[in-house]
Amino acid sequence: MPAYLQLFLYLQLLDFLTTIVGIRLGLVELSPFIRRLMSVGPVWGALLSKLMAVALAAFCLWIHRRRLIRWLNYWYAALVVWNLSIIWIALARS
Repeated sequence: MPAYLQLFLYLQLLDFLTTIVGIRLGLVELSPFIRRLMSVGPVWGALLSKLMAVALAAFCLWIHRRRLIRWLNYWYAALVVWNLSIIWIALARS
């Protein structure tokens, strides 16, 4: 498996975990789309969003747009850093 794809999957896992931790700390999801998915429950909604992200990455591979996955890795890395920052701030305030 190529490194960029491994990184993508790892970032999906980190985003899932940090999102769940944030929600358990009382934080809210900012994305309206993901918030709507979470109407079935935070864990299931976050899991569904990650499955959709993996499906879109598979589609990118199928249409030979591997560079798009590499760019998405930057986005998800920034998102994980954001989640960790917000979690850290929430813990510092409590």
